[in-house]
Amino acid sequence: MGEEGMTSDAENKAKTSPKLTLLPLIALIFYDVSGGPFGVEDSVRAGGGPLLSLLGFLIFPLIWSIPEALVTAELATSFPQNGGYVIWISSAFGPFWGFQEGFWKWFSGVIDNALYPVLFLDYLKHSFPIFNHLIARIPALLGITVSLTYLNYRGLHIVGFSAVALAFFSLCPFIVMSFLSIPRISPKQWLAIDFKKVEWRGYFNCMFWNLNYWDKASTLAGEVENPSKTFPKALFGAVILVVSSYLIPLLAGTGALKSSSNEWSDGYFAEVGMLIGGVWLKWWIQAAAAMSNLGLFEAEMSGDAFQLLGMSEMGMLPSMFASRSKYGTPTISILCSATGIIFLSWMSFQEILEFLNFLYAIGMLLEFAAFIKLRIKKPELHRPYKVPLQTFGAILLCLPPAMLLVLVMCLASVQTFLGSSVVILLGFLLYPTFSSCQG
Repeated sequence: MGEEGMTSDAENKAKTSPKLTLLPLIALIFYDVSGGPFGVEDSVRAGGGPLLSLLGFLIFPLIWSIPEALVTAELATSFPQNGGYVIWISSAFGPFWGFQEGFWKWFSGVIDNALYPVLFLDYLKHSFPIFNHLIARIPALLGITVSLTYLNYRGLHIVGFSAVALAFFSLCPFIVMSFLSIPRISPKQWLAIDFKKVEWRGYFNCMFWNLNYWDKASTLAGEVENPSKTFPKALFGAVILVVSSYLIPLLAGTGALKSSSNEWSDGYFAEVGMLIGGVWLKWWIQAAAAMSNLGLFEAEMSGDAFQLLGMSEMGMLPSMFASRSKYGTPTISILCSATGIIFLSWMSFQEILEFLNFLYAIGMLLEFAAFIKLRIKKPELHRPYKVPLQTFGAILLCLPPAMLLVLVMCLASVQTFLGSSVVILLGFLLYPTFSSCQG
């Protein structure tokens, strides 16, 4: 009786809380995947010059981003509930693999999200050196995490509209920089490449990282207004926004400056801004980078928390994870993600990039397999949006991104293999534990 009362109460809060509309959903997908051109600088350095970087952001979306977005659009509209890919995998392969998918994605999401408060302070410390010292850094990290967690608690529609405002602020300086660079652009500089300097492992990891997570917003499908129409439109809009936000600043920076490829590392766009527009543009880009990290944090935490809520509603996690606040947000799930973030804030981006990519790649291979399996196993499934391909065409659509996933996994280090093995083993052990709790 008590549990039924809790469930109906949670459902009422879910129904009365405002739903996500098209523009906020585009902004959330943009922040799930990108957040702006911060971090793409490494693709120029690892690619031995601008050519491979520019070609990568033209070709990779065709063989990776668009297939993933199409698969996400079909499956998210077929299963418009919170939990996203966990529901798809469970429907195709059963609850055991659904749980594993959810655990891998949640674990990698929390580790990923622990970096954004750190990166936020890393941009600020250039102007405020006090953040180099632990006495100021630790309280600041806690303060940022708690403040952003509260924003998530207050409601997904607030997070969505915050993401719209942050996206506008984050991209504005690059629009200005691109216009200022036009008189100085020399197109032949875009063709520069030094094959001796190419680092294929770093290049592929950078490309893969910057074009990931199109499926993340599917965990919020139950919170979207008219998901069958809104989701495909939002994914299409986000693909254009993400690719443009990478290519346009790269074309401007590499075309207008004769910088060595070695200088192109994380944060270099601030220097590009100063060389093209002056100190004011450098400060603006630094501020935009800092704010972008806040948007990335909000989008990631929303996805992680609603994924746990969806898993709880499916019976994979205890019912407390499905309890909602008066704002319709999953309180315990948000607190669980925030706790993980606070404990993991000491890790660095370089240490875990491969680790995250590896876990993500395993999960995505399972998603592509589920997409094909559901086409064969459940042809009668109601698909409000269907990729306009038959089963053979759907297999061909998934082949190039699957080959890229295998390549990224093969390039991983021994430490990444070991770390990922531990996480996978932990998932196998946790499933019977939570199953017995539910039983």
